[in-house]
Amino acid sequence: MVLFLPLLAAIGIVVFAQRNRDVSAALSIGAIVAGFLLTILFVAINGWHPITGQVTALWFAVGDLRIEFGVRLDPLSLLMLLVVTGVGGAIHIYSRGYMREDPNAGRFFASLSLFTFSMLGIVLSSGFMQMFIFWELVGVSSYLLIGFWYERPSAADASKKAFLTNRLGDFGFLLGILMVWASLGSLDFQTLESAVHANPDALGALATCAGLLIFCGAVGKSAQFPLHVWLPDAMEGPTPVSALIHAATMVAAGVYMLCRVFFLLNAPALEVIAWIGGFTSLLAAVIAIQQNDIKRILAYSTLSQLGYMVMAVGLHGTTPAMYHLTTHASFKALLFLGAGSVICALHHEQDIWKMGGLKKRMPTTYWTFLLGTLALCGIPPFSGFFSKDEILTQAFHHNPVLFGIAVLVAMLTAFYMFRLIFVAFRGTARSEASAHAHESPGIMTSPLVFLSIPTVFAGFWGIEGLFAGHGEIGMAHSPESLIGHLFSPFSHAPASAFAGIGAAGFGIMAAWRLYQDASADPIPEMIGRLSSVIRNRFYFDEIYGKLIACSHDALAQFSDSVDRWVIGGLLVKGIHGTTDLAGRALRLLQTGNIQTYALLFAIGVAGLLYFMLGNP
Repeated sequence: MVLFLPLLAAIGIVVFAQRNRDVSAALSIGAIVAGFLLTILFVAINGWHPITGQVTALWFAVGDLRIEFGVRLDPLSLLMLLVVTGVGGAIHIYSRGYMREDPNAGRFFASLSLFTFSMLGIVLSSGFMQMFIFWELVGVSSYLLIGFWYERPSAADASKKAFLTNRLGDFGFLLGILMVWASLGSLDFQTLESAVHANPDALGALATCAGLLIFCGAVGKSAQFPLHVWLPDAMEGPTPVSALIHAATMVAAGVYMLCRVFFLLNAPALEVIAWIGGFTSLLAAVIAIQQNDIKRILAYSTLSQLGYMVMAVGLHGTTPAMYHLTTHASFKALLFLGAGSVICALHHEQDIWKMGGLKKRMPTTYWTFLLGTLALCGIPPFSGFFSKDEILTQAFHHNPVLFGIAVLVAMLTAFYMFRLIFVAFRGTARSEASAHAHESPGIMTSPLVFLSIPTVFAGFWGIEGLFAGHGEIGMAHSPESLIGHLFSPFSHAPASAFAGIGAAGFGIMAAWRLYQDASADPIPEMIGRLSSVIRNRFYFDEIYGKLIACSHDALAQFSDSVDRWVIGGLLVKGIHGTTDLAGRALRLLQTGNIQTYALLFAIGVAGLLYFMLGNP
């Protein structure tokens, strides 16, 4: 029911209620809220380790290949169900207010429910084939939602860019799946895990290649370097879509998949994964410090935090990765919905330098946004501090260089987020819209208040206790006292805890010094040309455009030339033209005139006589 309720809602909206905004919203919201309540009920009755574990049914069999459709029930999938339905439910409710005046709200809610169904399918998949089907459905859903306002060229281009970029990663993912099947003869996760545990060298020499090809799927969906370029442009969709993609669905799918199939990843593959995650985290954080669009700042923040999670997986830390994914879902959804509240209040203005003074005019949005910012920056006792500290500790024990990068990213995160706070919410109004802004309606602010609860307290809920390291599912730890839990990072790993807090504090102070009363950004004057390079995202889009022009476009032009001149011209038109000319020449001899025929006969006889008598 949790899986198929959103699909039924999507079908119901398309068939019966697409033109009725109220009914469409009610069906979509009702399906995901029911899923959230059913998930809580299931966990309450069966616990985090249900006896079934995995339920499957045969879909089809071809020779030795058996494809089963089922659900995988363990703490990993159950926690993700709570994240997707809980955070997604808040976003659905918020969408009712955000899209209240859009004439195509029915189509929006149908696509939103399809997106939720696709992500739930990934979470509950019992094997690679089933996961890949839902994986592609997530891609289709994101295409529909990012390009929802398709009449705007930028939105249409962004949806195509996201779809095509993800196809590159998915192609590698599919090759990895085929390689695993060819080597191990199965696509079922439970069977594969048993085979690898029984024989760690089951994949043999293909282990690294298969692991990296599978990782390609995460590179696409979780927007890791070099396929990171689609995610910032995905901001062209409605803000609730941005919140859903960045918090609870699409980008979380890549990290979840890596944790699910962690048993297939060997040491060389994990090292590559760790470095790509670390580099992506730093790259995105640097770009974020010079972005002026409020949603793009948050988009690059998501890229950076995803890099944290991927780096944690590469450092054998699936528990820290899932822990940070869970806490990040709540406070990043809160931040995006807060940004949407601001955008609506300012009549869809997104430039932070045209805002200012919103703290007094939008108090609920400001205070909830500030809570999300503190959690993102890793300030205790907010949830982000505990999950980020787990990643920093993992890096400290496994790779000092990546630990240094992670601490630098923590400083940059605090800097660009408080730059956003000081410029957009503090100071004086910089535009007419900002001067007359007012708080959003309750249907939009109530989800902000709801998401503030896990943003503040999720670090105390012992989420990390649901997992043991290295992808093994374990029982929850014994709960500590509130004070003991608050100070446990400082007693267990003081170096990483103090480094993270110190970096965040330094970033906040730097933002305060530069932006507290700034009327314009002072950084361009400080770093000169480099500021333009950062603002233009290191010209990755332009570089990719040139590479495509040199490779794909050149190949297309060559293929067009071969088709036009060799196949169409020389072969098709050449043969056709020769036959046509020969026919035209022969037609001249068939005049129907007896005198002409007699003349030609005489010339022929004369020629024949000359040939015979002249050459005895």
